Amino acid sequence: MSKGSGWDQRLVVGSGGKGLVGHAGAVLVRKCADRTGLTSGLNRILPRGAGPGWWDRGTVLVSLAVAIVLGATSMSDIGLLTHQGLVFGDPPSEATVRRALAGLDEAGLKRIGKARAKVRARVWDLLARRPAGFPWLMVAGKLLSGWVIIDLDATLITAHSNKQGAAATFKRGFGFHPLGAWCANTGESLAMLLRSGNAGSNTVTDHIRVLGDAIAQLPVAYRRKILIRIDGAGATHDLLEHIEQMNRLWRTVKFTVGWTITEVDEAAIAAVAETAWTDSLQQDGTATDQAQAAELTGLNQRVESWTPGLRLIVRRTRPTARHAKKLTALEKRTGWRYQVIATNIRRLHGVAGSHHPQFLDVLHRSHATVEDQVRQGKAMGLRNLPSKSWTVNQGWVLACNIAADLAAWTRLLGLHDQPELAHAEPETLRYRLLHLPAKLTTHARRRRLSIPDDWPWATAFTLCWERLSTLPLTT
Repeated sequence: MSKGSGWDQRLVVGSGGKGLVGHAGAVLVRKCADRTGLTSGLNRILPRGAGPGWWDRGTVLVSLAVAIVLGATSMSDIGLLTHQGLVFGDPPSEATVRRALAGLDEAGLKRIGKARAKVRARVWDLLARRPAGFPWLMVAGKLLSGWVIIDLDATLITAHSNKQGAAATFKRGFGFHPLGAWCANTGESLAMLLRSGNAGSNTVTDHIRVLGDAIAQLPVAYRRKILIRIDGAGATHDLLEHIEQMNRLWRTVKFTVGWTITEVDEAAIAAVAETAWTDSLQQDGTATDQAQAAELTGLNQRVESWTPGLRLIVRRTRPTARHAKKLTALEKRTGWRYQVIATNIRRLHGVAGSHHPQFLDVLHRSHATVEDQVRQGKAMGLRNLPSKSWTVNQGWVLACNIAADLAAWTRLLGLHDQPELAHAEPETLRYRLLHLPAKLTTHARRRRLSIPDDWPWATAFTLCWERLSTLPLTT
């Protein structure tokens, strides 16, 4: 008999096991929420119903966020936490979750925003105390110490049924078009605005609102040097002027945005001297002759009608087969494909060489990592909105944002030195750590949750628990 056969001989499968806990990694996420002060902070600002059997709404919201981290895609999936009933107690019901989300009006959302900001300030303080310090971003081999980077991007959520606010999208689908902001330093979901599917990609008021909400989430000490990155949807007069007006004596705000190329831009590109093109940089700082960058500012008349101090950086690459049908006459004639970004960066304080076009080019290209955040957000409950009610779906989006933060904080505070887990995406984190089985036993009035000692990431699990357990409690 071969090794791969006969495994099921004399095997009996049944139910009735005692003391078993499924998805034991939930204790890490919930410990993170409790120890950072998120659970208690939300309970303080959200009203609690009167009478026996009523749940603290903050606890309900955190419980839902934990379930989403574990893989929940609907409110009924809160029952997933039943597996941890021996540890946490019975979870809130689907009806309780729905009532909690339905009760989140605008005033409640603002209070939650302030509570999240307070907890985030505490988490960032803890991050700064780590041996490696706060996770400043590395671009082109240069450390952007002191700079907090906010990436804005919109995404589409398909609605498979008629839901309040769902509408036709620009990609001929049907659903919603939320706009979000993420912190590139930590991977946290700072803010998200739920919008109808027909919401414009470059709606100025929406960008200003989300940007304001995102900055409000930053601890005050980290608002001195801010870099904002947006794709072509951010290239509007009002938004760039708004960002410029955010600059103060004590605060520097820089931006890079995509730039739609017009005939005027192409005329300026054609006027760029061949000697002005320099090899582009890769993310590790090494040069590559596969792409080149140049300054376009002084050659482009369009800049004069925009905010003062605006710079244009052009990048050229050899087009691939998939670009062949979309090439302009200039691109066909020169054999290059062009992309332009706009920025107000003359230099980034404390970053040598940050004024060069090559650096600004790679700095904006690293904005592409926001697509990773969008994808991870979809894996954290945003692939589908579970209710027909706009208010409930708005609350669900908030719970998904909190879930993304909890996953990021768990990794940053408990797994930062674990190579296979420090930057793990949701599915990887679930498979390796969160969906781990365990057994709960009681001895000498103490409960012990035991995981398999031969699990490859058992040491990482226990280390994460110890680190989260020793975080100083809030006062």
